[in-house]
Amino acid sequence: MSNEKKLFKKHKVHKLVDMIVYKRPEGSETQQQFCKRFLEPVFGKPDRYGNYIKLIGQKPNVCFTAHHDTVHKTGGMQKVSIRNDIMTLHETSNSECLGADCTSGIYLILEMIKAKVPGVYVVHAAEEIGCVGSSALVKYQPQWLGDIDAVISFFRKGQESIITHQMGMRTCSDAFAISLDKILGLNMRPDNTGSYTDSNEYAGLISECTNLSVGYLLQHTAKESQDLFFLDQLRDALISAEWDKLVFSRNPHDVEYLSYHSPYKSSGWDYVEGDYNTKTDTLYDMVVDNPTLIAQWLESMGVSPEELAMELDIPLYEKSDKGWAW
Repeated sequence: MSNEKKLFKKHKVHKLVDMIVYKRPEGSETQQQFCKRFLEPVFGKPDRYGNYIKLIGQKPNVCFTAHHDTVHKTGGMQKVSIRNDIMTLHETSNSECLGADCTSGIYLILEMIKAKVPGVYVVHAAEEIGCVGSSALVKYQPQWLGDIDAVISFFRKGQESIITHQMGMRTCSDAFAISLDKILGLNMRPDNTGSYTDSNEYAGLISECTNLSVGYLLQHTAKESQDLFFLDQLRDALISAEWDKLVFSRNPHDVEYLSYHSPYKSSGWDYVEGDYNTKTDTLYDMVVDNPTLIAQWLESMGVSPEELAMELDIPLYEKSDKGWAW
């Protein structure tokens, strides 16, 4: 057996399988069952906003987050398959997505808590319908929030991203991203193509707010996959990291927008000269004025043409030898 297979089996990632079969749209019965089975034995009951919170250590200054809802349209259970350490939906499973976003993040948090890594651990409610749980925490500011210097969310596609910008605004310094890469040792890099997530809610209060790649791809689609070997590597890195070596340099009160000539870009979307207009009053105007930019952003979020066509009931045209058809 190869070292890779030994590593995969060592941490028993079948625990993730037990969790990911639950389809958990916000407010569903399956979501409630999931939380009672996997979260409440570790966290206790949620706060009044549905967030699960646990502190380990004396005044920890790093908050690790995930969220317990998924983008499934209906609750219930689904089947998954694993081949060559890649988890996907089983071919017989009638489901809209795998749900690695954000079940993989919850798996990492539970493993870190089990290993007693100091930190504040938060599994937010209702991220997929507007960051409801995280925005409530920011609004009412629990006491522990005053000690936090960084919020690290475990839901980002791929294997190399440390998010520095969300929706074009800086939420995390390059210095922090580089220091995080150093203590993890997984060859990650700053990525300025982030969307709007829970960590962004804290950006006006907390110095460093980022999302970290956990190894899934094509999130929010039926083709979503999770690399279990990478997830296991990340689990080890998070548990063994020297968290006291992080660098905190961003002022949360400073507002910095992404420039056209940013020195780094990840494999997601990029700004396009001539297709960017900030003088818009409505969402319709923004789409009309910036079609390429918005299409690239949707692609970076994992939205496929097929998914969009199905969601909006738009005919999807395909080209064949006989021409275009749908």
